Amino acid sequence: MLPSFRMKREFNALLFAVLLFVGIGYVNPVFLTVQNIALTLQGSVMYIFLAVGMTFVILTGDIDVSVGAVLGMSAAVAATLVRDGYPLWAVVGGALLAGGGTGLLNGIGVTFLRIPAIVMTLGTMGILRGAMFIYTDGKWVENLPDFFKQACQICVCGINLFVLVAVALVLLMQIYLSTARRGKYFAAVGDNLDGAVLVGVPVVRIRIAAFIISGLCSALAGLVYTSQIGFVGNVAGNGTEMTAIAACVIGGVSLAGGTGSVAGALFGAVIMNTINSALVFLKVPAYWNNTISGLLLLTMVLADSLLHRYLEEKARRKRLNARFARAAERRACDDARA
Repeated sequence: MLPSFRMKREFNALLFAVLLFVGIGYVNPVFLTVQNIALTLQGSVMYIFLAVGMTFVILTGDIDVSVGAVLGMSAAVAATLVRDGYPLWAVVGGALLAGGGTGLLNGIGVTFLRIPAIVMTLGTMGILRGAMFIYTDGKWVENLPDFFKQACQICVCGINLFVLVAVALVLLMQIYLSTARRGKYFAAVGDNLDGAVLVGVPVVRIRIAAFIISGLCSALAGLVYTSQIGFVGNVAGNGTEMTAIAACVIGGVSLAGGTGSVAGALFGAVIMNTINSALVFLKVPAYWNNTISGLLLLTMVLADSLLHRYLEEKARRKRLNARFARAAERRACDDARA
């Protein structure tokens, strides 16, 4: 049981995260203090939500590059509503409606209109960026009430509330994907689309559901962003789509679809945020952040591609060996009868 667990890519991501913390802590011991680790985990929550939603889309073999724009638009909606005195349920509902509605439109465009996912979500990203400027009149959304800005500081049993919510979401989604019948459909669609259609999997609904989940998770990330930052600027969420994709790939979610888990995406999100924090502790100029994140993403995609090719070749050889073994067994039986 343990050796097979060690072979899982999620364990590799967890091990990488631990080694990353230890390595940076060796250079700068302040990095390993309880307070800094807590701050790093708290800063990872936004990326965890984005990575969880992205996992569902990538599992089906699609991609969603609009998550950053959805985050920004949802954050702007939530910020304006809470600033104008609307109740909390309306604030959260408005953000989720913006995120889920965008995900629905993405899903319809990809499935019914058959627009490639990368094209559809790129278009959505551009539309949302423009819509956000119009919605906010090109201004920052500020002067948010204190209770909303202080929500990110609430702790339960010494653990940040947002961290607890993110971990709970990951556990629920992990159980759903690994045990529920419909949960397994997401990986089935990405692994073999034609085969999934033949066995009766509702492919269209599953792909649309994946985009809706991605939009809802992006909206949750927008709520976290608004509470943690305390205002919403015009560029809110810019570049976070690359971080979300990188977190999924580092966590073992295959860009080819059909393989991965939200638990791995969580570890990947923590790793990506840890790298950003580490650059500060190592006194690396901030403009290197995107360069290092991009190099890491390319490296992990290359490794993922090579691993996928290796596993395919291994499976092909196994099928050929089994076929030759059956043929040899039949010949032996024919010789015995003769």
